[in-house]
Amino acid sequence: MTGPGKPLRRIDAPFVSLGPSGVTVRDRLKGLTPEDEKVLRLVGEHLGSLASRDLKARCADGLDHSATTWAARKRDLTGVSSSRWAGSVTKATHDQWALSRRGQAAHVDSLDAGIRTISHRLSLPIGEKGTGRAPGGYRSRHEWFVKARRLHILEERRAAVAADRDNGIVHVVRGGRKLLNTRHNLDAANLTEARWREKWEAARWFLAADGESGKRFGNETIRVTPDGKVSIRLPAPLAGLANARSGRYVLAAKVTFPHRGTEWADRIEANRAVAYPIHLDVDRGRWYLDASWTRPVVRTMPLATARAAGMVGVDTNADHFACWHLDTHGNPVGEPQRFPYDLTGTATHRDAQIRHAITQLLHWAKRCGVTAIGLENLDFTAETTREKHGHRKRFRQLISGIPTGRLRARLVSMAAALDLAIIAVDPAYTSRWGAQHWQKPLATPTRKTTRHDAASIAIGRRALGHPIRRRTAPPHDDRSDRRGHRTVQAPSGIRGREETRHPATDRAHDARSRTGTTRTRATSRASNTVRDARSDQPWVQDPLLLTE
Repeated sequence: MTGPGKPLRRIDAPFVSLGPSGVTVRDRLKGLTPEDEKVLRLVGEHLGSLASRDLKARCADGLDHSATTWAARKRDLTGVSSSRWAGSVTKATHDQWALSRRGQAAHVDSLDAGIRTISHRLSLPIGEKGTGRAPGGYRSRHEWFVKARRLHILEERRAAVAADRDNGIVHVVRGGRKLLNTRHNLDAANLTEARWREKWEAARWFLAADGESGKRFGNETIRVTPDGKVSIRLPAPLAGLANARSGRYVLAAKVTFPHRGTEWADRIEANRAVAYPIHLDVDRGRWYLDASWTRPVVRTMPLATARAAGMVGVDTNADHFACWHLDTHGNPVGEPQRFPYDLTGTATHRDAQIRHAITQLLHWAKRCGVTAIGLENLDFTAETTREKHGHRKRFRQLISGIPTGRLRARLVSMAAALDLAIIAVDPAYTSRWGAQHWQKPLATPTRKTTRHDAASIAIGRRALGHPIRRRTAPPHDDRSDRRGHRTVQAPSGIRGREETRHPATDRAHDARSRTGTTRTRATSRASNTVRDARSDQPWVQDPLLLTE
């Protein structure tokens, strides 16, 4: 609860999240012959070796990269593949190098956050309690000593990463560092060396072709016809394996793309660019083909239009969505809803759980008749560091387990398909004010309102432009403001209406705030009693009423 002497931080205005900038659909390559699989493996291995060589050259260039060096690398790859394969390989190399640079910058920021937190806590006396905004001192001298050593380790690590970044050095592993480290823990991963080798080689293959607008069916390298026939332009060293004209190999499998198949068919019939990656799922022994394309980033709908039919407020938690339907005035309608998901297990299982929960949420929102969903604009990048929360390991795991960025991106993409807008709101004080103003009033003998349900109401009201805090009755003795912030009566057009109200006179909320204040009017010298009235003033009384 925020007291009168504790100012609130600035609350950003809600906004409509941008729609998805791209689309990706997937279908399985069913009915492949052994010869088809052999050709796909040979092409993947050959292009994978070229991609590894090109990535090594790009990392060696570092910050000295230019259009000239890019053209030289592409010419070297063209002779052993083709110009289009070389373009796809070099583009993928640049994307991977740029991703490593962004990860490097994020790592530096994480180390800086840890260093700042440890330095602050080391400067405090041992045992000093922290506040809601900053942690306190360490609990014992032993912990203080251990954290002092860790501070030096983080500073050395930060200096090494910063030096690499300044020199343009990145550390990239084609196939993934996680899979590489699994090689040393095969028993824990329940893998044999042969099985791991198969997964490792498949992860390092390269079978992806960028689309080209104006070319037949949007892609000259990997081509998919409207009837689902897939053909690949073989690299120059493997041209002898072609079974069609122009050095192409036609696969026996056909694809249909059940999801967004109509949109995909419209693109290829208009010869618009479509990119196709092919990959092998080693665990299932299945081959898959993805189709992806970009589209202009536009707002799904204006903010006023999104608010016209009410709102569904969604509170994101580590294991469920807490939702409540609100009308246009911000009043809760019906019963709260909860859509659970389980984020344990493999990444595929977690992704499926998120998609299932989002699907249930979107279908329920459509039944409610709303056109928008309010969601917190969460970012726990600085909150997940163990240095801030110290020994609160379970709390850090809870924060790390809440899906934020990936969930919001998937929710925006899936909501756009159902013509629903996502309104992102500032997460400040939503849980606190929701529990303070909405949890108890909405509880009934047959319904227990949780803190998460109340937070969903706070999120929905903020998305609608309404204040979260409800009006409260004035003090029982009088109507003054000396008891603190009493009501939220400012209209929606006034900025800062949810901030702490500052006193306008010398009657402050706190005795400490009286220093330096000035009165808004001069002190009256008139007496408040009849006894102290001046005797020299004449007393006049008319005996009769004045009438015309």
